[in-house]
Amino acid sequence: MTATAVRAAAHSRLDAERDQVTIRLSDDLLADGLADVRWLLHDALLAGARGLVVDLSGVQHLASPAVASFLSAHRTCRARGGSVVLRGANRRTLDLLHRTGLWRVLELEPAGDRRAA
Repeated sequence: MTATAVRAAAHSRLDAERDQVTIRLSDDLLADGLADVRWLLHDALLAGARGLVVDLSGVQHLASPAVASFLSAHRTCRARGGSVVLRGANRRTLDLLHRTGLWRVLELEPAGDRRAA
């Protein structure tokens, strides 16, 4: 998949007012491997994003290496005064985050919740 196709598949969106990038993931995007997701996160951080919102509402199964990528992005966002928010995680993903203790590190948000600035 080309970089343009990956960005289009993930429906990335920049909120310049809040220095925040929203990345919508899907099972189709994750089926090609984790490299595409890592590049999306990397591109958003290189663009200067302080915060990342990862919309997981289209993901049925999230592997632990993907969560590790979110944690790595969180470190960068935290250093910039921001955070990584996981939006719309299903029960299986929430269980993974609770078992690893990462629910205390990464922000969780229900699928329909849009926080005001």
